[in-house]
Order: sequence, then structure tokens, then C-alpha cells
Amino acid sequence: MTLLIERNLEPRLLNEPRGGVPDVTDTREGYRDACVALASASGPLAADAERASGFRYGHEDWLIQFKRGDSGIILLDPVALTKAGVSWHTFNTAVGDAEWIIHDAMMDLPGFTDIGLTPKRLFDTEMAARLLGLHRFGLAAVTEHYLGLVLAKEHSAADWSYRPLPRDWRNYAALDVEELIELEELMRADLRRAGKEEWAEEEFAHILAEGTSGRPRHEHPVPWLRISHITEIIRDPRALAVARALWTKRDELARRYDISPPLLLEDSSIIEAAKRKPRNAREFRAVRCLNERVRMHTGSEQDKMFERYAPIQRSVKPSLWKTVIQEALALPASELPSTPGGRDPKDGPAANAPRSNKQWERHPERMERLKRVRSVVNQIAEDTRTPVEIIVNPQIIRNLCWTDEPETRDVAEFLTEQGARRWQVRLIAASVERVIL
Repeated sequence: MTLLIERNLEPRLLNEPRGGVPDVTDTREGYRDACVALASASGPLAADAERASGFRYGHEDWLIQFKRGDSGIILLDPVALTKAGVSWHTFNTAVGDAEWIIHDAMMDLPGFTDIGLTPKRLFDTEMAARLLGLHRFGLAAVTEHYLGLVLAKEHSAADWSYRPLPRDWRNYAALDVEELIELEELMRADLRRAGKEEWAEEEFAHILAEGTSGRPRHEHPVPWLRISHITEIIRDPRALAVARALWTKRDELARRYDISPPLLLEDSSIIEAAKRKPRNAREFRAVRCLNERVRMHTGSEQDKMFERYAPIQRSVKPSLWKTVIQEALALPASELPSTPGGRDPKDGPAANAPRSNKQWERHPERMERLKRVRSVVNQIAEDTRTPVEIIVNPQIIRNLCWTDEPETRDVAEFLTEQGARRWQVRLIAASVERVIL
């Protein structure tokens, strides 16, 4: 299989877009002009979006960026425009069936879908980079590899709900779409040379379908179990009850006030409270993190952004956490989360094979089968110069090897049912079936 072309370009800094730093469009008149410009241009559409996840509760887009042909870079404020009553159908009509070029499209497609944007075709530069075996696949790294350009990127974690957006932030956002069209041309050529263009098209179609499905993103069956370092208390049902109660109340308040949950109570504070289980006022006061406002110290201009949320933080009094903890400590044993693996029995059985090696080691035949299948998939990945996790989702392989009598199964059918794409099934099914038998 042909290797992608090695490019040894001398990196040079791209400080700002060639056409200058655009303003943000937030009026009906400006929106109409933007749609006219996009309709008059031709070719693919470079697209990106910015959110305020570290500051706000939701994941909605606060800025969306586009570039097409000679339209120049367009920055739209989707929140202001939606409130102004614009029709996003006008935008969809303006770009028609143009291919959308997005880096890491699964991050941006749900937000586009939420407001009514409907891409028809997709080229995901991050997925292309993974298929081509690049070791670094962030936008800055891919742009440097292919174009020799180093993007001026300093505001990735900014509060994009802030208005008016400073010029430096608008510059950062514009650079995200400045080079995507040229990147697509070069990466598509490399995919074709490597014999992976068909693979890429299937992946892009899958990402497009998943990203525009409207289904919740990365939803955990037991959301509170995603608390950082929850494993430190996983064997203590009473501590888990405290953690669950604090997480639930924090989430309720964060949703109500539209603020990021850790700005009300950090995960580390939840774990400390769960470990210490303060049962009276004196013990509660001794847990300092429950009695102090969360302060973020990044050493950058972002600290000022966090201070905008101080009034909300102050409105949530420590006594509220104290009440929540006391209620959790008073629960009867029958209402405690009480599973060795950390799952609440009320949440139903696990849908997938375990990831823990300890559980696999209790089933030596399954473990041996998993090793054989992993070995053959790793060899295919090496032969095709493709990361193994792109060849097939590792969980699908675990699920196959965990099943009873997998040798009686149609491997191709199983892979398909588990969500593998056609190119993945064609590439590995026969080899996997041989080592299972």
C-alpha cells in the first residue's frame, strides 16, 4: 500500500486570515448578506463552531465559522440570529449540496443540527488524518504537516458566550476555517494514493449520520459515575450515595443557572465529601472545599471570564450541600448504590463485554480467543499502516470474543450488527473468523 507523501515544509506562522479578521454577524440583514455571499461562491464549505462548555451548562454553539470559495470568512452568532428569527433554511439553500469540510465533525455536527443546519456531504480532516496514520491529528498539527503553517491559536478554551468577542478571539476562530479547503484537496489526494478513499467516504458518511441523528452525545448509562476518581470510593456504598446526591443536586442547579457544573462544585470536592461523610456542622465546616466558592486559576485572561459567574456561585450557599449530604447519609441501606463494579442495579445490566483484564482472566478461553483476534487485527493494522482503533472499534472485538460459542457466529454479520462499516468488515472478517474457529 502506498505511503502518504512526506512533506518537509519549513513551518511559518499564520497570524491571521489573508482577508483580515471578520466581524461577527448577529443581525438579520447581515445574515442575509452572508447567505447571498455563500450562494454566489462555489466549491466545498469549510465549517467550524465554538462553544462555552467550561463556562455554560449546555453544549450549544456560540459562534459558527464558514468559508467557501471567494466568499471570505463568515462568522455567525447562532444564538443572536436564532433569537432574531432568521430561517436557517435560507443558509441550507445557499450552500445546497456542497461538501462540508470540518475537523473532528462529531464535535460540531450536533450543534449544527440543533439549530437546523443540514450538511449533505462531509469531509472530516481529523478522520482523514487518522486513516492516513498521522501521529498527531489536531487541526494545528495537520495544518503544519500539510501546509507548513503554524496557526496562531491561544483561545481554544475561551468563554465563547462573551460579547462582544475580542478581535484576538475572532482571529482565532477565523483561522480554524482559513486553510480547510486546501487541506481537503491534499488529504484527499493522499487517501487516493493510499487506497483509502473509499474507506474515508464510508467513515465520513457514518460520522455525518451519527452527528446529525439528534441522539444525545456520549451519554453514560449512569451519569454520576463519571465523577473524576469515583473508583476511590467504589467499594463504599454510603460514600457513593453522598457522591450521587451531590452530583444530582449540582447538575440540577447548573442546568437552572446555565453554568458549568464544576464551577458550582468540583469533582474533587464531591469525592472528598463522600470520603469524609460530615455528619454535623463542625465536621462540615472542616471540609473547606464545600464552604468556599470555586475559583479557577489558569494564569491567563480566562480568569477574568470565570469571575463573570461569581454572582451565580455566591447564590449557591454551602448549607445546601450540607443538607444534601445529610439526606444521603440518612438513606436506608436498601436505597444505596451497592454494586461491586460501581453500577447501580436499577440501571440494568451492562451492554458490553468488560474492559477489565481481571474479569477476562476469570475466563481463560475467552481471554485466549481475544488475544488471537487482537493479534490478527494488529497485523492488518500494521500492513495497512492504519491505527488499530480505526480498523475496528476495540469494544466490538471484545464483544465478539465474550459471547458464548463465537465460533458458531457469522463474524461479518456480527461486526455489521455492532456498527462496523462495510470496509472494516471486508478487511478483517475472514481473518478474524479463521482464528476464532
